Amino acid sequence: MRQIILDTETTGLDPAQGHRVVELACVEMVNRSLTGRHLHLYLNPDRDSDPEALAVHGLTTDFLSSHPRFSEVADQLVEYVRGAEVIIHNAAFDVKFLDAELERAGHPSFASLCEKITDSLLYARELHPGKRNSLDALCERYGISNAHRTLHGALLDSELLAEVWLSMTRGQDSLLMDIDDTTSLASGAAGAGTFDTSSLKVLRASSEEEVLHQAYLEALDKSSGGRCVWRQYEASQAIGEK
Repeated sequence: MRQIILDTETTGLDPAQGHRVVELACVEMVNRSLTGRHLHLYLNPDRDSDPEALAVHGLTTDFLSSHPRFSEVADQLVEYVRGAEVIIHNAAFDVKFLDAELERAGHPSFASLCEKITDSLLYARELHPGKRNSLDALCERYGISNAHRTLHGALLDSELLAEVWLSMTRGQDSLLMDIDDTTSLASGAAGAGTFDTSSLKVLRASSEEEVLHQAYLEALDKSSGGRCVWRQYEASQAIGEK
């Protein structure tokens, strides 16, 4: 499964008013692992940024004037995202800018290039209703350091969002292994309910693995607001032993 975490910076809020993309960054994940294969582009918008936008990203007209225009690098973006699921925080904002830039460059809409567009902001709102779900708020909630984020930058924000996304979607579909119908059961067993667990080899965790496990549980408990089921189970066991 190939996923792309994408972010843009722009000269303003609305492409219909002539605003343009000034920075574009994509971070690649394959099977939930970061590959290190990034796409990062600064773009010449042929115009100044609004003061409010400039205060957010700090990319001056003078700096951007030496970089390529979107039309010159559009093919790189098209090939990079083709067929992937693209994850964007507040996707509607970025996609309307990308669609405008792609149309100018003679390419089809952004959605037609991707397998799927996922809005991580909408996902976060469903997961944490009634709470702040900005990228900064999510970094704080999931214990991800964003101290170096003094200005918005597309690459940094994509990297932070990748960590947030992995934290938000971390989980296990099932605690049980699937047993194929042809799997041999214990002698005389008539069905899966009589599987002889005594035949399974028990591997004890090492002391290092125990430390890492406890650290993971601490982070999970913090991010879930103290609702980590494993922690609750350990607490109930401790009470039962008293």
